Amino acid sequence: MKNQDIVTAFKKSTASQGGGQDCVEVAHTAEGGRAVRDSKNRDGGIQFYSAGGWAEFVAGVKAGAFDV
Repeated sequence: MKNQDIVTAFKKSTASQGGGQDCVEVAHTAEGGRAVRDSKNRDGGIQFYSAGGWAEFVAGVKAGAFDV
């Protein structure tokens, strides 16, 4: 990724708002990718994903690839 500028506020999933403890927050980057951080440790670091990488991850979630 060339541009890791975060251009939106971090948001937590609405599914996590009801007291979920294991949450991440996601923000958009300037190049269309995503920045992800742990909502319980916001200063612990940020992971950056390209737009294509994020799209593949979301498709995998929707397809159940990460269901346990």
